[in-house]
Order: sequence, then structure tokens, then C-alpha cells
Amino acid sequence: MNPVVRPWRSGPIEVLVVEDDPVAADAHTRYVSRTPGFRAAGTAHTLAAALRFLERTRAAGTPVDLVLLDLHLPDGHGLRLCRALRAAGHETDIIAVTSARELATVRQAVSAGVVQYLLKPFSAAALHERLDRYARYRDSLARSGEATGQDEVDQAFAVLRTAERSTLPKGLSAPTLEAVAAVLRAADGSISAATAGAAAGVSRITARRYLEHLVDVGLAAREPRYGQVGRPELCYRARRPDRG
Repeated sequence: MNPVVRPWRSGPIEVLVVEDDPVAADAHTRYVSRTPGFRAAGTAHTLAAALRFLERTRAAGTPVDLVLLDLHLPDGHGLRLCRALRAAGHETDIIAVTSARELATVRQAVSAGVVQYLLKPFSAAALHERLDRYARYRDSLARSGEATGQDEVDQAFAVLRTAERSTLPKGLSAPTLEAVAAVLRAADGSISAATAGAAAGVSRITARRYLEHLVDVGLAAREPRYGQVGRPELCYRARRPDRG
């Protein structure tokens, strides 16, 4: 028997943000709200809360279209949510938003039906680009009936999958950002921009720009370190070491 597939609704794409860090959750929600055609339907900080939200909105006839999913949550791995949704008949799409870089995890995400995989840290522009691609993918498959041919199917998948260059604030590069972020994750407590720069092989000023970007996207915290004399030194610590 063929499954009954509900048609996509008109109107904004409803998005649930699943992220246990309140700062990151708020940032992702703002990013969604600022993207035309999307609406932040809610936020959940655990797997259990996400499942309750998704069941409640489906029962109310306003199902969530898309989940932005962190993979490491207090009550389990995010991919468990993917599998639970499919088992319960949910058609909600999922974009993983995570720092989990293990290729095994990427393979499992694809197998679980994750449509896109966005690595932290990222900029608002990078998330906007992924959301725009998702919207174009939905538009390409919104009509009823059958595909006209292989080209139409290929085009739909290409819109969703083909990667464009990641967008970072002007003057920042992805390799240097990863180098500074790795230094921060490996640090025992907070470190100064000078310390981070020396470890990453860049100047103090350069390191500080990247550290400030990590603060902006919710992956680092800025805090003063008070010495015996003079002004306090700004230091940085990872908000979520070894988390996804």
C-alpha cells in the first residue's frame, strides 16, 4: 500500500528549533524569523520536549515543516528524534545544526533522512542560504502529479544538495575560524586572544576577530580577567566544549 502524503501547505514554512543551549537557541530563532518565507514556530531544549511539540502541533492541524536540530541533547542524540518522527509518520524535514564532524555521524544523519547538515560555527548568512535552498526545494516539488522526467527530479535534488561557498563575515576565512575554534575547544578554561592567536598561528588582533565571531554565534563567551593593576583583560571560553 502506498503511503498517504499530505500536500504542503501554503504560507510560511513553520520551523522548530531544537537546541539545548539557550543562547544558541535564541540566535537560531532570530535567524529563522529574519528569513522571508519562514516562521519560528517554537523552541525545544530536549528530545522529549521536541516530540511533545511536534505531536501537539500535528494534532492541532498545524504541523511543523522543518526542524533545525542540534545532535547532542541532554536526553539523547538528535538522530533518535529523526527515527522517532519517521516511525510515527511525521513528514517533517530536518536540517542538522551541529558541531559533530564525525563522518560516521554524517552517514547516520543521511540514513535517518536529514536533508541538510550545517556545521557550527556558522554565520546568519550561511543559515539563511540553507533555508533559502530548502524553500526552493519545496517550491520545485509543490505541484501535484508526476515529474516530467529525470531532469525535474535531478533539479529538485540539486537545489537542496549542491553546496555554495559558505558565507562568513567579510575578512573571515573558514580554515582560520576552525583553527581558532579548535584552540578554544581544547583550552582548559578561558584564554586571551593573544594565547589563542599564538596557538592558532595568527596575530592577537586576528584571533580576537574570530573569537568575537564565535561569541556572536553563541559558541563562545567573553569574560574579563582581572589582574593586580590596570584594566581587565578580555578572555574567551568555549560555551559548549566537545558538544554538538
